[in-house]
Amino acid sequence: MKHTYTVTGMTCNGCRASVENKLNALYGVTKASVDLEKAEAIIEMNQHISLKEMQNALPEKYAISEKNESNVFTTSSTQVEVEKSEFKQLFPLFLIFGYITVASVLLNNNPWDTTGFMLDFMGLFYIVFSFFKLLDLKGFPESFKMYDPLAKVIPVYGWVYPFIELALGVMFLMRIEIPLVLIVTLVILGITTIGVTKTLLNKKSIQCACLGTALKLPMTKATFIENSIMIVMAIIMLLK
Repeated sequence: MKHTYTVTGMTCNGCRASVENKLNALYGVTKASVDLEKAEAIIEMNQHISLKEMQNALPEKYAISEKNESNVFTTSSTQVEVEKSEFKQLFPLFLIFGYITVASVLLNNNPWDTTGFMLDFMGLFYIVFSFFKLLDLKGFPESFKMYDPLAKVIPVYGWVYPFIELALGVMFLMRIEIPLVLIVTLVILGITTIGVTKTLLNKKSIQCACLGTALKLPMTKATFIENSIMIVMAIIMLLK
């Protein structure tokens, strides 16, 4: 019997190898192959093995589930459950965006300053997001290069990216060389957005590295939207 499962929580080839070894060690498994980019495991077994058994064999950071193929018979209730699950996973991202927005409004509320709001929003965005990336500086580059075109070609870019974000955040908040910072923002987020778009179009199930690896966020349209907001703000500021 051959079955395909979705495995989440993998961020690098070390994770892939660990999951593959644990699954292959299960009694009844004849062969287990794990694909990091597709976030899936193809398992050949000579007897039925429950999901619970497979989950218990894996470290807590990984989650394994049956891979459901979408078809005309998919029920609306199933779709609702998927949407709820995605919202729950993305809740930390929405919460952080909310805090950044509120803080930017309060900093520029009296009197209202639209330019100041956008500069503070972009500065806080970079500072907060770089913080989460720096929490796992070793794991972030591996996760980032799964979808960022430049990080795939130049691996060291993934290592310095959190520091680039940190520097850009400070420059936005301190109002240092704003035209240059806006151009750099368009370049680095433009490159990342290209990779995100390709991933979404190919319907790959991978982890988003926008908040590093500390929070396990799936790559969704929300990732595209967050980058787009920053890009639009940068364009507006440059046109001014």
